[in-house]
Order: sequence, then structure tokens, then C-alpha cells
Amino acid sequence: MKHLRQNYTLGSLLEKDLPQEPFSLFEKWFEDAENESGILEPNAMVLSTVDNGIADSRIVLLKDLRDQEFVFYTNYTSKKGSQIAQNPNCSLLFPWINLQRQIIVRGTVKKVSETESDEYFFSRPKSSQVGAWVSDQSSQIESRAELDNKLALFSQRFEKEEIKRPIHWGGYAVEPIEIEFWQGRENRLHDRISFRKEGADWQINRLQP
Repeated sequence: MKHLRQNYTLGSLLEKDLPQEPFSLFEKWFEDAENESGILEPNAMVLSTVDNGIADSRIVLLKDLRDQEFVFYTNYTSKKGSQIAQNPNCSLLFPWINLQRQIIVRGTVKKVSETESDEYFFSRPKSSQVGAWVSDQSSQIESRAELDNKLALFSQRFEKEEIKRPIHWGGYAVEPIEIEFWQGRENRLHDRISFRKEGADWQINRLQP
């Protein structure tokens, strides 16, 4: 592993190019990631939560950025859902390696409204709607066959009745208190710019690499 080394030369992040708030810069970088053919899912982000003082992380998908909040959907009774219920502090990490960029969002998370969860749930393919009923996410299961059998049962059930959103499934919104933008630079002297919420405004600071 020691021999693996890349020199970062694709871009820079300078104060003269910064907006007064972080969301327009996030949207610009997200658009760049969408247009980069090497990034399979630009909306994939690492969600980190706290489990009795121990950090826990997994990848989830960003589904909306509205009202200055980052929205994703999952099972409320999953491991991450249980952790969020105990401690709303979390972080999001967008690792856009192909662009030599990353964004870290630090903040608190809360459930979105049932109306918003319904709207997104019914916009999903039917197979994904059924999958939300099949999986008791994070719970132990004896075998893949058991999961496949559950899928067959629910698929058969929803051929005869209307699918509703399960009460254990819905959205979360992360309200940021800090958003940090990282642009790789030569000699490991990277650009790091932090936007930190101060009342209604954002305090902008450069961090040492």
C-alpha cells in the first residue's frame, strides 16, 4: 500500500471564487460529479452516526436538497434509524475521488413529514416499494432463501392489494451546521474551505491541509 500515491492537479479552491453560502457551491460541484463519467452514483454519500459513543458509517443516497437540508430515505427501525433516535448528530461525506474532491456535511438529522415520505415512496419503482416491506433492515436472517421467500410472498400480496408506505420507512433531513469543501492540490497541500453556520449567516474559513 505504501507505494500507492497520486499527485492532485485537477483544480483549486480559492477565496475569490467562493459564494457567501455553501449550497450554490455544493450544487456546482454536484453537477460536475454528475457529468463525470467515472462516478457511478454521484449522490452516494457516507452517513456517519453515533452508537453509544462509537462511530458507525454506511453509504446512503442523497435524494433531495431543499430548504438547505440534505434528504435521504431508509428504514426507521434499521441500525442507523435506532442510532439517530438516540443521537441526532451525524455527518455526510461525498467522496468524489475522480474529481479529486470531497465534501463533508456536519449537522443534525430529523424525520421529514409523512407527506414528503409518501410522495417519494410512490415515485419509486414498484419493485422498490415492495422491497421496503420485505426487509427488516439490519435484523439477522437465517439465509438468502428466507429473504427471497419473503419477496415472493409480498410480491404475491401486492398483486391483489394496493401498496402503502410502511410506517417503518421514510425520509430524514440533515440540517448542516458546517459544510467543508476539499480540493486536492499538489504536494498534499490541499485546499480546505469550511462554511460554518453563525446565526443566519455562514462564516467562511480556510483550514490547513
